[in-house]
Amino acid sequence: MRRCARLLVLLIVVLTVVRSAQPVRADEPANEELIQMVIGFLGDSDKDVRALALDQIRNKAPGETATTTFAGQMSKLSAEAQVGLLGALADRGDSAAKPTVVEVLNSAKEPELRSAAIRALGKLGSGDDCKTLITLLTGGSDADRAAARASLVQLRGGDVSSAIVGMIDGSAPDDQVALIELLTARRALETIPTLLELSVGDDPAVRAAAMTALGKLAEPEHIGPMTRGVLAAKRGRERDAAEKNVMFVCQRIDEEDRRADELLAAMQSASPGDRLALLPLLGRVGGPAALAEVGKAIASSDRSVHAQGIRAISNWPDASVAEQLIELARSDEHKDHRRTARMALIRVAPLPDGRTDAEKLALLQSAMKLADNVAERNYALRRAAAIRLVETLRFVRPYLKQPPHAEQACLSIVELAHDRKLRDDNKPEFHAALDDVLATTKDAVVIDRAKRYKRGQTWVRPK
Repeated sequence: MRRCARLLVLLIVVLTVVRSAQPVRADEPANEELIQMVIGFLGDSDKDVRALALDQIRNKAPGETATTTFAGQMSKLSAEAQVGLLGALADRGDSAAKPTVVEVLNSAKEPELRSAAIRALGKLGSGDDCKTLITLLTGGSDADRAAARASLVQLRGGDVSSAIVGMIDGSAPDDQVALIELLTARRALETIPTLLELSVGDDPAVRAAAMTALGKLAEPEHIGPMTRGVLAAKRGRERDAAEKNVMFVCQRIDEEDRRADELLAAMQSASPGDRLALLPLLGRVGGPAALAEVGKAIASSDRSVHAQGIRAISNWPDASVAEQLIELARSDEHKDHRRTARMALIRVAPLPDGRTDAEKLALLQSAMKLADNVAERNYALRRAAAIRLVETLRFVRPYLKQPPHAEQACLSIVELAHDRKLRDDNKPEFHAALDDVLATTKDAVVIDRAKRYKRGQTWVRPK
């Protein structure tokens, strides 16, 4: 009680002094009485009193003189209090405190104090401090690196991004990746030409980081140059990721039917081999013009061209090619191609693309009839969970009685039950299905979820 009473009295005193010391103009220096009172509170052993002082530093007592006076108290405070003062000075935003921040950074041994100084430099520094922060980003401790990254994202000045670019050349690949990620976080659009060059470099991690950055920063005019990064990427995960990043840029084109235009133009000027290699990317973008080009490849008698056409249509972003996939799944002469088409059909069936949920379920059921093995049927059951209909529950539930599919069916049912409205609107059916799940599954998480949903409780998905 005494502590609370003391804090209340101090708060009243602060409010009284602030009112009496309120400057007429925003740039008018703060009243000395207020400054001295805040200084007194800074050294208090009570953290709530110190917090009161820090709030005044952040929001009251304007002027460079007040800033330097507060900063001058740094060496007189405990490490914990110094951390608080660094944060308040950073939020205050007056670069007059920067020399003190740099002094603390150069001398601090406590990790928390050092990190606070690095973070403060991001708010108070300029392009001149970029090299210091980059050195910490690439060569400091884990705590230093995290703080330096945050500061480099915030650091003001038009020369900051160019300084970061200047550090990329000659850095180790891991450091180059960190610097590229930093440019992305800063949304440094002016560095896109550099990123395009890095996307075709020798190191796969650097190439991948550059393509990821371009996927977030590039505009449709960069789609053609980005295809060089796709072609430079190693087939497999790197190539798939590179294709997706080009797709992200294509999706920024408002007219859906025109999203493939820039890519098609780039393909027309490419060599025959490169055009063929870019077909799977074209499939990811989709659209009528892309489908016409992919259709030619599928109809080709050249085995390699036909195979790339199958890969392309299997990457399609929606279910508009469902009929073509069904036909390929039924009649393509190559077993592997039929399987690819079936898996693609299962993938696109529940995608959100303007169809009703009933239409999505009907397509998924058609895909299930074409499924050729346990893995494909389990994939269809997993995709079913995205179609929030009671009819989906009725489609999945019989698979509880089929051992190869039972666990996946259990998981899909609890995924459907996660939708409270769907569950509550169809409570008898869901409760009966959840009872079946509890009698079937051996998965502890699924058991917990089923029990919670039966009790009308929620379940928080792990991050």
